[in-house]
Amino acid sequence: MECSKLKLLLFLAMASTLVVVSMCEKTAMKNKGECTFPAIFNFGDSNSDTGGFSATFGQARLPHGETFFHSPAGRYCDGRLVIDFIAQSLGLPYLHGYLDAIGSNFSHGANFATAGSTVRPQNTTLHQSGFSPISLNIQFYEFNDFHQRSQIIRNKGNSVFKELLPKGDYFSKALYTFDIGQNDITAGFFLNMSTDEVKATIPDVLDQFTTVVKDIYEQGGRYFWIHNTGPVGCLPYVMDRVLITAGQVDKVGCGSPFNKVAQFFNQKLKEVVVYLRKKLAHAVITYVDVYSVKYDLISHATKHGFEHPLRACCGHGGKYNYNMHISCGGNVTIKGKHVLVGKACKDPSVAINWDGVHYTEAANKWVFDRIVDGSYSDPPTPLKMACH
Repeated sequence: MECSKLKLLLFLAMASTLVVVSMCEKTAMKNKGECTFPAIFNFGDSNSDTGGFSATFGQARLPHGETFFHSPAGRYCDGRLVIDFIAQSLGLPYLHGYLDAIGSNFSHGANFATAGSTVRPQNTTLHQSGFSPISLNIQFYEFNDFHQRSQIIRNKGNSVFKELLPKGDYFSKALYTFDIGQNDITAGFFLNMSTDEVKATIPDVLDQFTTVVKDIYEQGGRYFWIHNTGPVGCLPYVMDRVLITAGQVDKVGCGSPFNKVAQFFNQKLKEVVVYLRKKLAHAVITYVDVYSVKYDLISHATKHGFEHPLRACCGHGGKYNYNMHISCGGNVTIKGKHVLVGKACKDPSVAINWDGVHYTEAANKWVFDRIVDGSYSDPPTPLKMACH
């Protein structure tokens, strides 16, 4: 038989085998049934902060929250975040911020994320750099305290606290979600570090991330849903603040150097996930590629029903309708009068960027709809099957 024919037969046999294996995997997954996560514990930055920063450092003012909540709701967005859609899809209530003591119900989890948080603690104050002192290790300390004390209080028998705090077995059955790392990248650029210098910090950042995941596992956490970081080079607050040359702008209009560092971070994060799967025998870890989803949305905005992908909806002035000194919800003096920096675009439902840093509710919903079925996950596991 000719070598070419033999190769063709081998190729067809391998292809058939892969199809059968894929079908078997899908059938096996389906037979296992959907997961029942009784709670979510979230760690992250402003991309998933539902009130921690606002409760600690001052409420995010209108027009934040106006689209869905119709009032400020602790989110730097006009409405809901991806973490809100995750909770909703699992039949759970929206997460309250752990630091938000007023009116909070933690019976189905808690959110430890705060806007401006980094994985690695910063050597600056919030006032100096804009980055939160509540880094990922602090968020873990909060979780550890919450885990231990919530059960002590529940066991005292007070019916009110029993209704507001999670049951003990929820901690081993819960979904642990992570969306953090963006600020570790931008912190370096804002200190005028080169791309190579920022890259050199990433191994240490991910070492600290690894430690926190291991610590949660030691406390019984088993199911992890980890988002990589998005295309930071497409965010107005980065492009407006860090100088780049014309040759460093890609065909979409984003800053290539920043996005390449984000991609490097994501590559190393994925390696960390592979390492953790080997070390944590009973853990189920899903790596979610939100970078690809967000870049697709930005680069094909019109196709997906959106407009002006690199322009902030709520902002003031400049190429990107963004001014680092006059944030969304702040005041600007025009002809001697103080004017609220409110909604600057006519329709937030067709805007991608909300305030120069964060995405609109419409964009967050679009991203969620593409990651929920596992299409951008490794392994390709749907959210509701992320315990298998």
